[in-house]
Amino acid sequence: MAETAVLFVLRRVYQLLTEEGRVLKQVHKDFTYIKHELESIQAFIKDADKRAIDESCDTNDGIKTWVKQLRELSFRIEDVIDEYIMDVAHHHHPRCISTLHNIAHQIKTLMPRHRVAAQIQEIKLSISEVKERSERYNFESSLEQGSTNLQRIKDVKWRNPHLASLFIEEDEVIGFENQRDQVVGWLVNGARDRSVVSVVGMGGLGKTTLAKKVFDNQQVKVHFDCHAFVIVSQSYTLEALLIDMMKQFSKETKEPLPQGINTTDKMSLITIVRHYLQHKRYVIFFDDVWNVDFWDEIQHATLDNKVGSRIVITTRNLDVANYCKKDSYVQMHKLQPLPPNKAWELFCKRAFQLDFNGNCPSELRVISDEIVQRCKGLPLAIVAIGGLLSTKDKTIFEWKKLCQNLSLELDRNPHLANLTRVLALSFDDLPYYLKSCILYFGIYPEDYSISSSRLIRQWIAEGFVKQEEGKTLEEVAEEYLTELIHRSLVQVSNVRYDGKVTSCQIHDLLRAMIIKKMKDISFCHVVHENYQPISDAIIRRLAIATSSSDVMRSIEHSPLRSLYIFNASKLPKHFVSRFFSKSKLLKVLDLEGAWLDYVPEDLGNIFHLKYLSLRYTNVKSLPKSIGKLQNLETLNLKETLVRDLPSEINRLKKLRHLLVYCRKMFSSINGETGLRLMEGIGGITVLQKLYHVEVDHGGLNLIIELKKLRQLRKLGLKNVRKEYRKALSLSIQEMNFLETLHISAITEDEIIDMQFFSSLAQLRKLHLFGRLEKMPNWVPRLEYLVRLSIRFSKLKDDPLKSLKDLPNLLRLAIVCDAYVGEMLHFEVGFMKLKKLYLVQLKNLSSIVIDNGALPALTLFELVDIPKLKEIPSDLHQLNNLKYLYLLQMPYEFNQSIDPHHGCKFWVIKHVPIVYVK
Repeated sequence: MAETAVLFVLRRVYQLLTEEGRVLKQVHKDFTYIKHELESIQAFIKDADKRAIDESCDTNDGIKTWVKQLRELSFRIEDVIDEYIMDVAHHHHPRCISTLHNIAHQIKTLMPRHRVAAQIQEIKLSISEVKERSERYNFESSLEQGSTNLQRIKDVKWRNPHLASLFIEEDEVIGFENQRDQVVGWLVNGARDRSVVSVVGMGGLGKTTLAKKVFDNQQVKVHFDCHAFVIVSQSYTLEALLIDMMKQFSKETKEPLPQGINTTDKMSLITIVRHYLQHKRYVIFFDDVWNVDFWDEIQHATLDNKVGSRIVITTRNLDVANYCKKDSYVQMHKLQPLPPNKAWELFCKRAFQLDFNGNCPSELRVISDEIVQRCKGLPLAIVAIGGLLSTKDKTIFEWKKLCQNLSLELDRNPHLANLTRVLALSFDDLPYYLKSCILYFGIYPEDYSISSSRLIRQWIAEGFVKQEEGKTLEEVAEEYLTELIHRSLVQVSNVRYDGKVTSCQIHDLLRAMIIKKMKDISFCHVVHENYQPISDAIIRRLAIATSSSDVMRSIEHSPLRSLYIFNASKLPKHFVSRFFSKSKLLKVLDLEGAWLDYVPEDLGNIFHLKYLSLRYTNVKSLPKSIGKLQNLETLNLKETLVRDLPSEINRLKKLRHLLVYCRKMFSSINGETGLRLMEGIGGITVLQKLYHVEVDHGGLNLIIELKKLRQLRKLGLKNVRKEYRKALSLSIQEMNFLETLHISAITEDEIIDMQFFSSLAQLRKLHLFGRLEKMPNWVPRLEYLVRLSIRFSKLKDDPLKSLKDLPNLLRLAIVCDAYVGEMLHFEVGFMKLKKLYLVQLKNLSSIVIDNGALPALTLFELVDIPKLKEIPSDLHQLNNLKYLYLLQMPYEFNQSIDPHHGCKFWVIKHVPIVYVK
């Protein structure tokens, strides 16, 4: 995507012109020239860029080469700018106390400026050559002529993939029976108000197939007066849709079309349709809707005539379905991949349709199962690949060859062209700011579940996320990820109890398509054991899934901007030392899980580094040179051996996320170790996450400094002492954006009561590990609190009375003698609580649950409560309870719920999953 590369470099030029506007007029003049040329090129190449990577367009190789040259030229400009900024920064003296120092400073800074001036002259010449080449070969004229045909090509590309789905025979449909019946039920039952049924899912899941089977269902046919099935696609016009709809009505009822319908204006056409539908119970299927604006247009024609009319919408975009809710009742069916048994049945029907009576021979069973698994339940993929295999010899050799080279086959085999087009449609429909974000998923290995926070921070470091007024970059990036999920491009792997997505991934076949696009535009190179270096490729991002010394040696001198290492064994020492000294322009360095036990002093050379993750490595310390990383935004040291940070860390004024802890014993108050920091952390005023810090190392001075960190969203403090309480309260109440607070005492008996003067308005998660004389009076006022954990609190009074009215509490853990009383009483309240954990409460002998309490509870865990001899009888009232975990409970307790002899088994028989150990 040359246009994206140019846009990114333009931002860098703007920044440089602003910062260096008064220095070296010739350099300023040349950068201004480059800026103007890039602005002229940017709009022009947007269409060329799109066509250059679009296999359906007949763009010639000359234009593709020209776009490639523009992209590489943008890379060169970016490198020159960053080298220049780095050189000036290294020679920068904030205060020159004497004229002699001032002269020396000017001489030093003139050197990089003159060097960059010479490089700019070369770039200007290159721009002129590229520009002249476009004129010589008449690229602009070619593109303008080609753009007139682009809509025609686009229409063909958008419409063709759906045709096959409209003509599938009934006996070919597998896995849709229950889903079809559910949608039919929604259509023929329910209120007399017009309502909408949305079928949502990624491309290839079978939305059109399901919709057509519902449309053809006899029960639907007889229930409605008129029916229409309208294919919308991305390039629709309202007039064309309404005329198509009226023609279907006319054909069905044998009524003539209204006169002049093909030539009337939009408003008259809407009036004609409204008049026609006024007294009819209609059902209209709109297949393949992409834009939310569609509903604003179509709802005026499809009036609510209060006779039970229905509209069905199929879409890849969840936002389209949700948008209809603004003025209509919507029932949503999120289409899921086929279960394994149905996927296997469909594959066999396609692959062995003319052989072996539709059954898989035993010698092909293993490889066939692998192929089906790679399809991940995607019906279109199963049908396409099964159909291709039906044309090949039924030998293990042939089938293994296809399985191993599936990505290559997707690119070149005409049997799979329709599958590729369907998957590509969602990518092509993305705005430019999301295309780089989705391409990023190709960097990670196949079947890799990616942490959402990790992904978001890397997007920010790469410069993909645009600042929006009133929002942090992290909030904007979360919106990007949500949009990709809603567009059915990204699949959610794990969701937290509060609905927040914690990890995600993409379908393997979508990843194969993305990897091809990555190669086409030099977005990232992925290296495996059999990697063959590409001599003429410009490598900007590199993902390594091997520890081969040859591979490591081959990329030591590449001008990398981002490096990711996956599944690597021990990194060769020669690679570590040379890489850190050579990679001065690196922005993202993700070594998570690499076998690495030290970081060289040369770390400080990577001036532009924004993201550094050493998570799950054996690194024990960081060099003092880390203080030179003036652009570092994320430093992830989780699960490393680092305990002390050099004082130079306080120079990192752009650091936003400082993450470090190592998990230890669950039953220990110091279950997670943290960092020991030197004074000065208060100077990093943009810090958002500081998790965890061992405050006894810095004492009161460190705690007082925390008051300056007013942008903190997440704070974790370990080894808190009683005498810190007042200072800590004063510091924390200055943190108006704080969402997560973790406080652990230095010992189990250390009292950490904190009575804040005011409530923490934004707090969502609170962990208090240490002795409390009473539940802090500000906790019941935490309106947005969703998670509360207390450990070692030794509360004598039942804490539940003060917590029951928390309006948004979803998860509550009372653990490790947090309560030392004998009875816990759940009064009516805890209206949203979903997960409840009662663990290691040695005095607890009775639990009472009032009728109406805990109505939303889905998970209840009781662990090691020695005096609780039987299951609470009130548990039978919890109708939504799905999971009950009973671990290390007394013998008498387990006997009481024995399904054969226990007198209290009736209490838990309604719970679907009960786990006893």
